[in-house]
Amino acid sequence: MPEANPRPDSEIERVLVVVAHPDDIDFGGAGTVAVWTKAGIDVHYCIVTDGQAGGFEPERDRAEIPAVRRTEQTAAAEHVGVHDLHFLGYADGAVEPTFELVRDISRVIRTVRPQRLLTQSPERVWSRLQVSHPDHLAAAEAAVRAFYPAAGNPYAYTDVAEEAWDVDELWMMDHPDINHHVDITDTFDQKLAALMSHTSQHRDPEGLLKGIRANFNRVATAAGFPPNHYAEAFTVIRMR
Repeated sequence: MPEANPRPDSEIERVLVVVAHPDDIDFGGAGTVAVWTKAGIDVHYCIVTDGQAGGFEPERDRAEIPAVRRTEQTAAAEHVGVHDLHFLGYADGAVEPTFELVRDISRVIRTVRPQRLLTQSPERVWSRLQVSHPDHLAAAEAAVRAFYPAAGNPYAYTDVAEEAWDVDELWMMDHPDINHHVDITDTFDQKLAALMSHTSQHRDPEGLLKGIRANFNRVATAAGFPPNHYAEAFTVIRMR
């Protein structure tokens, strides 16, 4: 894995985040997103599915879930300064890195024109299998294919009206080979507020908060940050 050499945030105008489900970004990278938006960066979310297979409310009409989860993700995004969300509407539990999904993500990339793309890992983490949901792997694989070469190739997906666009950096969450950390101590409360917005998904909110605090404190400690700090971990690939 090459050493991370991300561009300074001051050189970044726009970021696109691509994840499989509502709440995925809030678990993995919302603290960093809040760091970026506080720096004046315009961040967009692209959510591949509506999370139809999630939740712990057996009494709820399952037909309501897509709208509930879109509403929750929209509220969560507001907590970290994100106001532009692109919902692709794929079926939860059935995501594959198809031609159609790569095209749809490429269309969003060409519309947003980001310098930085943040997604999940297309590689399974055996020691933390819960972060390697098959939808995560498939959505990430499609996002990486869109990152390179699809979105920047003017001869690919010619049915997409938007002009081809090359993204400078790929950031991945929950990848087995971490090479970059972001200190999110100052935005950690925003991350927690974003996570708590997904009320349909939490059987034990207090237990979740306790676990999140402990986990991201461990990440910060492993990265060499001072005591009582929190950090998020990434794998960064810079193309230019």
